Amino acid sequence: MKNFLKVMASPLKKFARDEEGAQVVEYALIIAVVSIALVLALQGLSGGSFATFIARLNTCLSATCV
Repeated sequence: MKNFLKVMASPLKKFARDEEGAQVVEYALIIAVVSIALVLALQGLSGGSFATFIARLNTCLSATCV
C-alpha cells in the first residue's frame, strides 16, 4: 500500500498544481455568457415569440424554406 501511495503522490501533486483546467472553466463561462447574449438578441430580432422563431428555423432546416 505504501508503494502505491508513493507512486500516486507525484502525479496527484502535479495535477493539483496544474492551472490548465482553470482556463477551460473560464472559456466555458465566456461561451455561456455569449450564448445567453445571442439568445436574448435573437428574441429581439424574431419579431415575436422566440418559440415561433425556433419553429420557423426548424422548418427551414428540415424542409424547403420559403
